Amino acid sequence: MKKMRDYIKRVLIALIMALCVSLLFFGGIHSEASMKDEKEIKDGWIWPADGIISDTYGTRMGKHKGIDIAGKLNTPVLAVDDGQVVKSYYSNTYGNVVFIKHPSHFVTVYAHLNKRTVLEGQSIKQGTVIGKMGRTGQATGTHLHFETHQHEWRYDKKYALDPEKFLGKADTGENVQGGIAGINDDVLEASSHVKLEKEDKTEKGQKQYIVKQGDTLYSISKKRNMTVTRIKQLNHLSSDLIKPKQVLNVN
Repeated sequence: MKKMRDYIKRVLIALIMALCVSLLFFGGIHSEASMKDEKEIKDGWIWPADGIISDTYGTRMGKHKGIDIAGKLNTPVLAVDDGQVVKSYYSNTYGNVVFIKHPSHFVTVYAHLNKRTVLEGQSIKQGTVIGKMGRTGQATGTHLHFETHQHEWRYDKKYALDPEKFLGKADTGENVQGGIAGINDDVLEASSHVKLEKEDKTEKGQKQYIVKQGDTLYSISKKRNMTVTRIKQLNHLSSDLIKPKQVLNVN
């Protein structure tokens, strides 16, 4: 009888040790995959809206699971990457809110919108205007509340991650610019950090313009003395999204 108990005890100990090793192994794989996903995303996500960072991740005793970008009413809010709209509805807390699932298996949340311009199930491209900035739901001022979650959004926000891991670091009070994206290992953090390069005199008479880091359609329109609308028409652009090294027709 004693031998049987000892045998059962040894089997249980072996099973527990095997379980612990498995958890460590799969945890390591998950962590490695997460870091790989973050690296890939950091090279491509864009800021979702123009405005000023009014609150960052982890404030309010750790309960604030996103970043806030304050701006003007009806400022366009852009999808940070390609994806599919998994939710688009009105919430008492989030107000008008849109949830997008991306191919990277991350979910982004855009809350307090004044208006939603996409529908559930809709496939969208990076830079698509998914809504307009507002103050619906539990919001004290006009702003975009933006969240990033790995795999899925949960009510307890278990899988929430700091969006600045993917967008670049920006402190409270700094301006950020919708459409600015990561370039290789360097992320254009905020418009207040971006130094616009001086335009070469030889460019003024050319019919094409190569987009530089920090350029926006507005800044290019000023350089070339033409309207943003005209640039969009010439290049068949449906949004204000542009990227470095992109060639635009400007004449």
